[in-house]
Amino acid sequence: MGIYGIDLGTTYSCVAHIDDTGRPTIVKNAVGEETTPSVVFFETPDNIVVGRDAKSSAKISPELVASLIKRQMGEKVSYTFHGEEHTPESISAVILRELARSASEHTGEQVRDVVITVPAYFGVSQREATRNAGTIAGLNVIDVVPEPVAAALHYEAMNSGEDRTILVYDLGGGTFDTTVIRLSGNDVQVVCTDGDHHLGGADWDEKIADFLRDAFVAEHPDVGAGDSEDFLQELATAAEDMKKALSAMTSRRHNMRFAGEVTRAELTREMFEQSTAELLDRTMDITARTVETAKAKGVTKFDEVLLVGGATRMPAVAETLRSRFGFEPKIHDPDLAVAKGAALFGLIQSVKIALPDGDGSGAAPSDAAVALVADQLGIEPAQVAKLAEKQVVTVSPRAFGIKASKGGSDVTFVDHLINANDPLPAQPPSRQYVTKYDKQVSIQIEVWEQAGARASESLEDNEKIGDGLISGLPPLPKGSPLDVTFTMERNGTLRVHAVELSTRKDLTIELMIDGLSRAQVEQARDVVSRYSIGG
Repeated sequence: MGIYGIDLGTTYSCVAHIDDTGRPTIVKNAVGEETTPSVVFFETPDNIVVGRDAKSSAKISPELVASLIKRQMGEKVSYTFHGEEHTPESISAVILRELARSASEHTGEQVRDVVITVPAYFGVSQREATRNAGTIAGLNVIDVVPEPVAAALHYEAMNSGEDRTILVYDLGGGTFDTTVIRLSGNDVQVVCTDGDHHLGGADWDEKIADFLRDAFVAEHPDVGAGDSEDFLQELATAAEDMKKALSAMTSRRHNMRFAGEVTRAELTREMFEQSTAELLDRTMDITARTVETAKAKGVTKFDEVLLVGGATRMPAVAETLRSRFGFEPKIHDPDLAVAKGAALFGLIQSVKIALPDGDGSGAAPSDAAVALVADQLGIEPAQVAKLAEKQVVTVSPRAFGIKASKGGSDVTFVDHLINANDPLPAQPPSRQYVTKYDKQVSIQIEVWEQAGARASESLEDNEKIGDGLISGLPPLPKGSPLDVTFTMERNGTLRVHAVELSTRKDLTIELMIDGLSRAQVEQARDVVSRYSIGG
C-alpha cells in the first residue's frame, strides 16, 4: 500500500500516487476529473456532497455550503450546519475523506498513508490544523510538505535531476508563495520563502463578480439584485469562468438575469488587468522581497522561474515578471505539479522508512535491503538507492519567539529565537531570561509567531500561538534565571522548553500550540465518520 500525495487546495484539490512505472500519476475523482473543487455542501444532517455538485449547490443553498475554507486553517472559527458545529479542520477533513474514497475506488487499494501539501508560508498553527484535518479524516499523515517543495521535486524528476536554482512563483486559488530552491545532486534545499495565505485567484474572481454586480445594479438599481445572496453566488461562479476565458481571449460577455430584468456585461482583458493590478502588485512586492532575501543568502541568479498554481495562467503574471524582474517564467504543470510532487515526497519517505539503515545514521543501505524494498514498492533497485540518498531541507516560514519585558520594565516585545528562513531542523542556542518580580511563584510563557511581512519585535506585528505556565515554585527573587529553548522539526513542528534554573529543579515544560485538543480531534473524527459523503 503506497503513500498518496494530496494537494489540499483552497479552490481545487487533487490526489496523486506512484504508478507501476514509478512515476507520479494523478488519480481521477469519482466523475473522472483530475481536480476536485474544495467545496462542501451539507445537504442533510446525514449526507454531505463534495466537489463539483457541491459548488453548483452554492447557487441554491449558499447557507449550507462551505468554500475557501483553507483560508481559515489555524484560526479559531466555527460554522454550524443542521445544528452540528464544524471547524476549518473538520470541513477540510470532509474534503480529504472524499478525495481518499475516490482514490481508493480508482486504484482498488485503501488510501491510508498520505502526504498533504501546505503553502510554504503557512505557520505552525496552520500546519498543525492541516495535520489534524487528515487525522479527523481517518488518514495517517506521514508528513506535511510545502507546496513549492513538492512542485520542485516534480520539476526535478521531469528534468533529469540537473543542478538548478529555481524561483517558484505559486499563485493558487487562495494562497500565494514565492520560494527559492536549490536542486543539487541529491539535495532539495529551500533557500528562503515568503507569501500571503490570504491572497489568490479567488481575489481576482471577486473583482470580476463586483464588476458584474455593479453593471447590473447600474441598469436596474431598484430590483434588489445587490442584496440577493442567490444572485451574488451566481455571479461568483460566472466570475471564475470569465477569468479563465480571459486568459485565452481578449474579451468576454456575460448575460445576467434577476427579477425579470436582464443586463449584458462585457469585460475586456485590459479592463480586468487594470481592476486587479493592485492584487498582482502585491505578489510582485512579495517576489521582490524573496529575491532580496535570496541575494543576502548568496543567490544572485535563477536558472528557472517556475509558475505553479492555476491562477498563473493569467497572461499578466508572466508579462509582469518579465517587465519588472527580467525573468522568463515557465508554466510548470500548474494544477497538478504539487500533488505529483507530494506523491514523490511520499515515495522518498516510504523508502527511508522501509530501509533498515534509513535512520539518519548516514550508512548506505545494503544491496539486499535495497532489493527487498524495491520489490515491496514495485520499483527498480537503482531508483530505491537514489531516493534513499535524497535529502529535502526546508526552512522556517516565519520568525518565532516569546513575549518578554525590556529591562524589567512594563514595555513588552517579542524576542525571536527562530528566524524566518532558518534551515530546518533548527535548534538555536537557548536564551536566558529573568523573573520580573520579587516573590514570584509562577512563570507565564507566551509563544508568538511573526504575522507581518517582515519580522518585528512589536506585539502588533506578531500573533500569539500558544502559552504555558511553570507553577509551584518557591517565592523567587526578582532576576531569577530562566532558560528557554526552541526546537523546530523539519516538518515545521515547534517545541518550546523552559527551565527555571535557580531552584535546580527539573521544571521543564513543553508548550502546546493553540488549536484543537486531542479530544476535540477525536470528537470531530467521530462526527465526520458518520456522514455519508458523495462527490
